[in-house]
Amino acid sequence: MEIIKTLIDFILHIDDHLVELVSTYGTETYLFLFLIIFVETGVVIMPFLPGDSLIFAGAALSANGSLNIFILFFVIFFAAVIGDTVNYHIGKAFGNKLLNWNNRFIKKEYIEKTSHFFEKHGGKSIIIARFVPIIRTFAPFVAGIGKMHYLKFLSYNVVGAGLWVLLFCVAGFFFGNIPFVKDNFSVVIIAIILISLLPAIIGAIKAKVGDKKKLIEEKKSEE
Repeated sequence: MEIIKTLIDFILHIDDHLVELVSTYGTETYLFLFLIIFVETGVVIMPFLPGDSLIFAGAALSANGSLNIFILFFVIFFAAVIGDTVNYHIGKAFGNKLLNWNNRFIKKEYIEKTSHFFEKHGGKSIIIARFVPIIRTFAPFVAGIGKMHYLKFLSYNVVGAGLWVLLFCVAGFFFGNIPFVKDNFSVVIIAIILISLLPAIIGAIKAKVGDKKKLIEEKKSEE
């Protein structure tokens, strides 16, 4: 429970934590940002790390000169591309074995949701998934399990990472230091998380409605 509380505090006060990191470690902060994004996208058991909010907060700090926006963009971009690539190869080499184990870290419901996501959107799921927390972490893993052609995966990986990082860098750089945003940063972060989760929530609702319709139709056919 203490770890969860610490993580929630880190996410909601990510601007304060980044300011502390920059003032304490200076340019080494880029390494910290790289590692967080790499782990979130590359380690399938870490889907809960703050990707969107971290980029937004980092870009907001770049606007006031604490970080360099161009270095920030490329550091996070490469972290995202490398992370997805590692995750893909883990899925390709060990995915089925990991799923067959009684593994409490890799929830089958997440794998199933991601698989449905792939069925609906095809290869471009790798791009779309960048903007959906949790699915963002499991998409390359599932692509690896499904043996998606690596060059095809890599092209979607690079495009998706570029769009994702660019969007949140631009948003944080130009809007992160607006007085209202600065004064209500935790609220903004919650809003970012909720907006990011919206596609997954809508998809889950549609799936449940679809399952209920199937059950109703099956009962009618039995009658």
